[in-house]
Amino acid sequence: MSDLILIRHGETEWSATGRHTGRTDLPLTPEGEAEARTLAPFFEGRPTSFVLTSPLQRARRTADLAGLRDRVVDDDLREWDYGGYEGLTTAHIHETRPDWSLWEDGVAPYADGRPGETAEDVGRRADRVLARVAPLLAASEEDGVLVAHAHLLRVLTARYLGLPPSEGRLFLLATARVGRLSTEHGLPVVSGWNQRPLPPAPPVPTVHE
Repeated sequence: MSDLILIRHGETEWSATGRHTGRTDLPLTPEGEAEARTLAPFFEGRPTSFVLTSPLQRARRTADLAGLRDRVVDDDLREWDYGGYEGLTTAHIHETRPDWSLWEDGVAPYADGRPGETAEDVGRRADRVLARVAPLLAASEEDGVLVAHAHLLRVLTARYLGLPPSEGRLFLLATARVGRLSTEHGLPVVSGWNQRPLPPAPPVPTVHE
């Protein structure tokens, strides 16, 4: 069974300032584009069995700059819908809800009354992604890749490990960082997390006597 590589998109204007960025379709900043390019050496010459991305441009652009152009958009990889908290920082929310936690309390509805998502809602989307990629991972020796968003990927990691969606709070993931989900003795494990990937080591030259 191959591994599942998770990539968070590069920096955007809102991620740089800690604003909750769910469905708002922001581009990468110049720094975010530079971050995404640092991923390319890791994938150069390394075949993948599949690449799935969020439909939002910050994820798709990150995939392109990482050299992952043969990709398929998966709508379930969208970021958490923050509802009425879209664009706000945690500090701003704490001004009126001092004990608020995204993971435990969810989000306020939109001004028109439409709800955002709970951790359980995001968990159901993550479960669908994991169900779709499981047979692909089992059938290939080449790793699969998901390019998406911090909170979605944190929830997905929790679900991969069999944890409740709210336990995604344990897996901090910075912009343009990588996680690796694997198995050991048939059990799901995290074999790498929040890493800037290094390029594969060059082959050792053959010495002829």
